[in-house]
Amino acid sequence: MATLVESASRLDLFSDSSNSSRANFERFEAKLARFERLGIHLFGVANCIVSFGNLRERFDRGESMAAIEAAFCEILGFCDEIRVFNNLNFEEEYANHPSVKGQPQLVFCAQHPIFDTKDHCVGCIYLIDYVEHEFDDESRLLFADLAVMVERELLMSALKVQYAELVKQVRNLKRDALLDPVLGMWNSAAITRSLGLELERCQKAEKPLSLLYISINQYQNLKDKFGTSVGDAFLLKIASRMRSCIRPFDALGRFESDAFLIVLPGASNLVAAAVAERIRLAVVSRPELVEDEDLEIEISMGISSTSIFPNVSPETLVKNAEKALLAAKRLDSNSIVQAEAEQLDISL
Repeated sequence: MATLVESASRLDLFSDSSNSSRANFERFEAKLARFERLGIHLFGVANCIVSFGNLRERFDRGESMAAIEAAFCEILGFCDEIRVFNNLNFEEEYANHPSVKGQPQLVFCAQHPIFDTKDHCVGCIYLIDYVEHEFDDESRLLFADLAVMVERELLMSALKVQYAELVKQVRNLKRDALLDPVLGMWNSAAITRSLGLELERCQKAEKPLSLLYISINQYQNLKDKFGTSVGDAFLLKIASRMRSCIRPFDALGRFESDAFLIVLPGASNLVAAAVAERIRLAVVSRPELVEDEDLEIEISMGISSTSIFPNVSPETLVKNAEKALLAAKRLDSNSIVQAEAEQLDISL
């Protein structure tokens, strides 16, 4: 299987994939131009062209000198080793080429291959001039050094693309690890983490925080009777009703198969009780259609607040809310119980 370094296109390897197409092309041009300026300076030639087979994109097909030179380079194609034509007029294959025999009368050309990580030729560097050059051994070494610089830039750009992709994948994996795959909301680990973070912030700001522990009473029966998919679809609709009753920055998560936690930062026990009642009315106000039957919804809620239990840990806050939920389940359906100090002897 090819890696990103091996399979990414040349334009992608020399550009930043997060930018627009125009920005990509400009970045690509700037990087190539840097090497081309270096080639012109090192060898004292009229032009240096770095090609990855995209010369038609880089140069218009007009009569400019750069376009004529690029067209001749395309005729030469790529090579597997260095090639030097000290005087094209004495090269049988190219002496009669219009750009050599006629205007602009190209005389000198040298080319060096550019290889990828698997030693495949993926590009070429061309030196063009209108006078004859003696290309000695030192010039050949410098030409090879320039090609290595381009190859390393190619590799580094590919690694940047690969790194960006890996970062994106890790970010997605982290997000997925925190989401309930069925309901698309925070899972147990994520809502517990959110509770810990919000509790710490509220304690530092000397603000209250309340926690709602909500159980959907019919979920297990629906799951047993109609299957998991029907039960989860039912749960998703109930979760949507609950979400409509809380603020955007309140955290809602699936804590157990049939139970949810709602973190209410800045909410006192009185505010939490009002929110719980709003949720209760939204959930039980109308039946839900399940397998062509109207099902009356029953929920139970427990509330735990730092207004009543200051300086508690997240774990204690959850336990207190769970005890209140158990007390609510012992009462009539759709009951809400606020955790109080005298209720802490309830056995879980």
